[in-house]
Amino acid sequence: MPRLGLGVWKTSNNDSRDAVITAIKHGYRAIDTAREYGNEPGTGAGIREGMKQEGLKREDLFVTTKLYNGEQGDYDKVSKVLDKQLSDLGLDYVDLYLIHWPVDATYMESYHALERLYKEGKVRAIGVSNFDNDRMSKLLEESEIVPAVNQMEFNPTQQEKEILNFDSSHGIQLEAWSPLGAGKALKNPVIDELAKKYSRTAAQIILRWEWQRDIVTVVKSVHEKRIVENSDIFDFTLSAEDVQRINQLDENKRDLWYDDFTWHNPNGRYGNEIEQVPDIQK
Repeated sequence: MPRLGLGVWKTSNNDSRDAVITAIKHGYRAIDTAREYGNEPGTGAGIREGMKQEGLKREDLFVTTKLYNGEQGDYDKVSKVLDKQLSDLGLDYVDLYLIHWPVDATYMESYHALERLYKEGKVRAIGVSNFDNDRMSKLLEESEIVPAVNQMEFNPTQQEKEILNFDSSHGIQLEAWSPLGAGKALKNPVIDELAKKYSRTAAQIILRWEWQRDIVTVVKSVHEKRIVENSDIFDFTLSAEDVQRINQLDENKRDLWYDDFTWHNPNGRYGNEIEQVPDIQK
């Protein structure tokens, strides 16, 4: 699994296509999308065109997508959703399939469906996203296959220390979404100071820090300059002291969590069905 990939949240189909083509051209080999984003057709088109332009085979890329809340359920339901996603992507399989959020009524049944899909070869690995330690413990107790990944909000001000420690102890890789803290971390004075010290952008400092923390990272951009900059983090190293300075920025404040969703909070801003997701891009 590549340690750095392109994400396409809040990106239209056309922009997703162009961003994916650009990312592949500049060496990205991991692409992360989701049913919730509404851009799997564009993402898939970008994957296919990017492979064509760069002379790559399907196995050269690592593609992740996710199962949304209201589409969770038994094997028959989940299998049909995955078939739709594969059709939209124009792919025969995905490398990693995640449960996007742990809807309490359905996540265990859904994970058992993922286990079966894994055994059938439609997905090469399975995992979860946004699982706290209580829900992960239950999943580990009642499932056969340990999730390969738990994708979490992770950045300098939200470092998920307890979840990271728990997942690591069970061989589960933590993968970062919102690695730049929705842009807020870029404005942190410590990050700004380090950017000047190393003659790098603030984003490069943060992404390098996550690399040195052994965090798999998904970073979003639709601009070629930033796509290139975000991957240009392999010719410098942060000192141990500077890594620790960033470690100390943790505020343990999430931008998005269970209360934002109606499966957990009736007043949540995100509904369970795809049509109720305000961020979806048509």
